[in-house]
Amino acid sequence: MDTHVSDTTTPAGAGEGPAGPVTDPARHAACVVTLGAGGPTGGHRGELGGKGTRLAELSAAGLPVPPAFCLTTALFDAYLRETGIAAEAAGADPRTLRERILGTRMPAAIADAVLDAYGSMGRPRVAVRSSGLREDSAAQSFAGQHDTVLDVCGDEDVLDAVLRCWASLWSDRATVYRDTDAPDALAVVVQEMIHTDVSGVMFTVDPVNPRPHRLVVEACQGLGEGLVSGQVSSDFFVVDDEKLEVVEERVRYKVTKCAPLEPGRIGMTKVDAAARSVPCLTHDQLRELGALAVRIRDLYGSEQDIEWGVRDGVFHLFQTRPITTRPAAPAAPSGALSPYVAPQPEPVLNGTLWSRMDIGEIFVGLMTPLGLSFARYYQRNVHTDCAGALGVRDTGEADLHMGFYQGHVYLNISYSSYLLAQCLPTRDQRHFTSRFVSEEVDLADYENPFGTFPGGMEDLLSTVHWLQHTAREMTQMKSRSQQMVDARLYEFDRARGLDLTRMSRRELHGELHRDLAWFHDMHIGYMPYYINAFAFYGLLTELCARWLGSDGVGLQNRVKTDMSSLRTVESAKEVWSVAQAAKNDPAVLRIIKDEPLEDIARLLREDPAGQRFWDRHMEPFLRANGTRGHQEMEITHPRWIDDPSYIFQMIRRYVADGFSIDDILRRSSGWSDDSREVLGRLPMPKRQVLDTVISLYALCSELRETTRMSMITSIWLVRNVVYEVGRRLVADGVLHSPDEIAHLDFEDVRRYLAGDEDAVRVFDRARIDAARRLHEHNKRLPEPPLTFVGVHDITASVRPAADGARLEGLAASPGRIVGRARIVEDLVWQADEFEAGEILVTGYTDASWTPLFAIAGGVVTDIGSMLSHSSIVAREFHVPSVVNTKDATQRINTGDLIVVDGDAGTVEVVESADTDPQGPPGAAGTPAGATTD
Repeated sequence: MDTHVSDTTTPAGAGEGPAGPVTDPARHAACVVTLGAGGPTGGHRGELGGKGTRLAELSAAGLPVPPAFCLTTALFDAYLRETGIAAEAAGADPRTLRERILGTRMPAAIADAVLDAYGSMGRPRVAVRSSGLREDSAAQSFAGQHDTVLDVCGDEDVLDAVLRCWASLWSDRATVYRDTDAPDALAVVVQEMIHTDVSGVMFTVDPVNPRPHRLVVEACQGLGEGLVSGQVSSDFFVVDDEKLEVVEERVRYKVTKCAPLEPGRIGMTKVDAAARSVPCLTHDQLRELGALAVRIRDLYGSEQDIEWGVRDGVFHLFQTRPITTRPAAPAAPSGALSPYVAPQPEPVLNGTLWSRMDIGEIFVGLMTPLGLSFARYYQRNVHTDCAGALGVRDTGEADLHMGFYQGHVYLNISYSSYLLAQCLPTRDQRHFTSRFVSEEVDLADYENPFGTFPGGMEDLLSTVHWLQHTAREMTQMKSRSQQMVDARLYEFDRARGLDLTRMSRRELHGELHRDLAWFHDMHIGYMPYYINAFAFYGLLTELCARWLGSDGVGLQNRVKTDMSSLRTVESAKEVWSVAQAAKNDPAVLRIIKDEPLEDIARLLREDPAGQRFWDRHMEPFLRANGTRGHQEMEITHPRWIDDPSYIFQMIRRYVADGFSIDDILRRSSGWSDDSREVLGRLPMPKRQVLDTVISLYALCSELRETTRMSMITSIWLVRNVVYEVGRRLVADGVLHSPDEIAHLDFEDVRRYLAGDEDAVRVFDRARIDAARRLHEHNKRLPEPPLTFVGVHDITASVRPAADGARLEGLAASPGRIVGRARIVEDLVWQADEFEAGEILVTGYTDASWTPLFAIAGGVVTDIGSMLSHSSIVAREFHVPSVVNTKDATQRINTGDLIVVDGDAGTVEVVESADTDPQGPPGAAGTPAGATTD
């Protein structure tokens, strides 16, 4: 929420309005109502607005509401009359009226009435909140349409905040939200500011699940604004409304919270390490909160959405409103439990093998509504052509290639293997399916519901087509790679030179059309390198097992492939070079080390030494690596060039640890092992075959990493246009904030740019809210499996036992290490906490995590496969790694002493952080990590 205080100031004795002096101060004083005094509404029914009325009713009922008073709509009307604004309102432009209020001094008698009430409270820090007449009604919530100004203190700032709230009646977003141009009057609530330890929302009925007797609680550390804006992680609880017992809970690792940074300034800061993995609320507190919710529901006789907070163990209620949307009826089983987007025959529905392993590393994890809709665009417009780039003659139906389940993207392995049977290397479908199956699925008796690809003439034509295509690919792969690199640099430089804010809607449409065409071409160009590297790795694994027996187990991960120059590994070296340049310039280093992350880029550019550093080091680095980011197909995530905070965090880390380039080079240049000795035991023909396969794997891997930057840059270009559309929608009031861009549908963005339709009609508020609710629902659910056959009931997933001390996963990178665990959920906020040698424990990684691997002692992930990013990069840095543990982030705590065995695929907790006699990681005498033989 906006916490900026207006520059308009009004002293307590502010002068007269244009309408002349005020002669009846008592009349104005009567328009200021202390909430809870004199009955639920203090005799001012209909003048307190929705929020004010509800708070007055809660106070009168004896519920724990912080002290507050309300400036009624009558006082607002008096202000408009006495300043002459009322006479101008009819037919006036809303923005003009808003500017008039912000630029007009408050008449003295009205200001005195406000400040008298503020003085009666003792002049504490307060939150000043708008309260519209239709706000929090059963028909419309008006949530977020009018302004709230937090953590205000002092007479002038309180008056400024009141003017801000009054002016927001004519804000763009409020004007758009109303179904008529005629605004209602506006009340304002001034309430004591409670700097809560824990905040959240509580629903007296589950808004996304029709099951009865469920009080749903979401709780976060700090102020509730972080939860409302979606910037922080929250715990999820369900309380039975009859027994007041906690029947379900999901505790998330919480890195950040919204809290006061300094008086009058609210922002994001870190959660104390000790509070990150523990529940925000105890079961006793949840019972107390549940009892309050039942009282409120009984008071109104309807289901309620309640905002609350806890300070020093005491609950406070900040708002309640009727729930305006009810949970939908359960979806059909196929729609709820299957990734298919369209109905399918029963054998296909129940027999399809689905996987989200290794699908480009860019679809990993839960995606937002915008990310999912962009993935659907890719499915319909790009993916089948990518199959064609592999030499597949019949690329099939686009809707069957991919599926979507509980916010995750899945590849249809059954259909893909059916189509890839047209190609000689994957004629036997098992060569493909076995690479995309985690241990949850046993393929011993599996039969593909799509059958086998037609034989006869179709087979012959497909084989000839594949041979011709492959011959062309082998001759063109290097030259195409260079063309993609050159094109990337051209497109990147061109995009940096564009000012999208100055483009018309039609021009922006042309830019998106151009970017999507390049997005199409770069994905098609990248796909053969990705799949061929995948295929040669699989062939190497198979040949090692067949020809070397037990000596060949895991050999494919020990063979020195001399791939230390891979683009994703090279980025870690380049971060070190930038860090070294910063270290050598005290003025630059001071800014990077001491200033808030969000201010560093600006402060560097404002400083002469900083500007030189930026031009000589940051700009070349960003040109080479800047379009990297977390979960790259999720276009809501900023890239390094959009937000370089992570780079500054890694500079801090590299400088603090004294990490040298020799350390990185030593880790990424190979180590002495027995691979050549083992290969030397083979007859010369077989050894030559393996050497050839290793060479081809290395070549395809290098080309894949080189062209990957072109592929992800194409996504960044699309993101730029989408966020420019989002910026305009926020400015026009169609969206409440930039956070809501994540809840748009990509097809709506395209439709809006392609035509002349009004934005309000294209971006329907009901659909945006529905998308947000569904995304919040998906966030609550357990992580779905990497692979499954047919349908899967995710709600049946069971949380692991909390006392588990041993985990099993995939042995991704060899070696064995003992070290302290560090749970990392938010890369930007936690990079500076990570100590060299610690064991990185996280859900999954992608290319943006690579610089952290350069200092990690080991890597453990919840999900992943032998060719996921975490596995590949761990092997290149020779960091022991175990992936696909399912629940390491839930069963391991930061500071636990753990053993990671990258040969056996096990992770064992040998000492809990709670029982460590030497203190937390990084304490004197406690090694961060120690390798064992």
